[in-house]
Amino acid sequence: MLRPNSSIKHFIALLLSVLVLNGCLWQEEPLSDLERIREEGVLRVGTLNNQLSYYIGNEGPTGLDYELARRFADKLGVKLEMKAMFTLSGLFPGLERGDVDILAAGLTMTDERLADFRAAPAYYYASQKVVYKKGQWRPRSIEDLAENKGTLAVVSGSSHEKTLLALKLDHPSLEWQSQEEIDSDELLRQVAEGELDYTLADSVDIALNQRILPDVTTALELTEDEPIAWFVNQGNDDSLYALLIEFFGEIQQSGELAKLEEKYLGHVDKFDYVDTRAFLRAVEGKLPQWKDLFKQYANEFDWRLIAALSYQESHWNPRAVSPTGVRGMMMLTLPTARSVGVKNRLDPEQSIRGGTEYLRKMINRIPDSIEEHEKVWFALASYNVGFGHMMDARRLTQSQGGNPDAWSDVKQRLPLLRQRKYYKQTRYGYARGDEALHYVENIRRYYQSIIGYEQTHSQGPQLEDIELIDGLHTITPAATADTLAQQLTADAEAQVMPESAAPNKTASN
Repeated sequence: MLRPNSSIKHFIALLLSVLVLNGCLWQEEPLSDLERIREEGVLRVGTLNNQLSYYIGNEGPTGLDYELARRFADKLGVKLEMKAMFTLSGLFPGLERGDVDILAAGLTMTDERLADFRAAPAYYYASQKVVYKKGQWRPRSIEDLAENKGTLAVVSGSSHEKTLLALKLDHPSLEWQSQEEIDSDELLRQVAEGELDYTLADSVDIALNQRILPDVTTALELTEDEPIAWFVNQGNDDSLYALLIEFFGEIQQSGELAKLEEKYLGHVDKFDYVDTRAFLRAVEGKLPQWKDLFKQYANEFDWRLIAALSYQESHWNPRAVSPTGVRGMMMLTLPTARSVGVKNRLDPEQSIRGGTEYLRKMINRIPDSIEEHEKVWFALASYNVGFGHMMDARRLTQSQGGNPDAWSDVKQRLPLLRQRKYYKQTRYGYARGDEALHYVENIRRYYQSIIGYEQTHSQGPQLEDIELIDGLHTITPAATADTLAQQLTADAEAQVMPESAAPNKTASN
């Protein structure tokens, strides 16, 4: 039997060792953040559950930050995964650990945050205010707060805490509680219920919460308007940050950002304490009786929108009658009732069904150049002032350099239909356009108030598939048509979807 020479065996072993060592030392160029996200097929976005940023509504995920994140994920050609954290304290640590790629939660740019993270361009602005309960003692200055005539609390690690720390340098006696396992909305609720004397909140959050907490009111303003932005990690890799700058520039220039802000913030400019209190009493006392009917006939509409329309018309009084002859839950005229097959306008079921059908007909007349989610506001304005006058307002908007397809632009021109120098330029002449504007904006406020009330009094969405990691839950919403098409193309090329990109179940509420 022949045996190989021992020196040859030693040489072969040495050669193999060198090859293995070189293979271990050799590494590919690391992927950039953008390349990694595209390879995984998922954009992970950290956010907070609230009315403005993100929540699970009747029709699935919604919110300003959610809609922006969905558009950004579409730009990347990947799925969107929203990771809703329960408290502010979990956001930035989650970003640092790499649990999420971006934070999108209505976060203020502060010097401390900018020292450790990168901020995308601001997408709206808000000031910080001290709030208290209406009817209680009102602090009118920082000196009043520093006298400790009540308990002041803020969320730990928030921009509000940073503001108080800065104020304490000049007011050493200023004291407050910093609370971790809580959010700003909960502190506002505590103030409204008399459990807490004061807190700090952003102007936008105050305006939104006053729709369901009307006793919360502003004592004094502590800051000028401050920029609100998304955040990403610091680092040598600029790929994700650069694309964010490009993205916000594009939606700013196209007017898409303005439309989204109008959708979520356009109704918060005015607040009527007495009206809001009366509305919330009706939500608690009257709405449960009619809720099932609104749900039954809403069909493609959110039932809460139909309920808001009905409240604006009749305050949910099925026997309401006006001097001009309109009557019932939806205050239908006789010709309108006949056009939608309503025989008895005082019958609540017939009225709700007929009013919803009439709104559907009005929406079908709205030009297709208007985005779907805004058509309803144009339709409601038509419902009130007439289709021809609404179209006059659009033409007037265009002649003044505005966008006739944007409700935020057209609603500014509706009141001009009362003024002779403007209505003489129109086809249909004089109209009470200011009343139509108030009509639509009232419905929007009632609609958002019902949403906020339900969120406050519900146990939260019943999710079938929730992943709990370090105090956050993960929900992967359904892909949009564009994203789905891109995913199908990628799947066809790869044959097998990577496990990391597989979608979770999306539960409905």
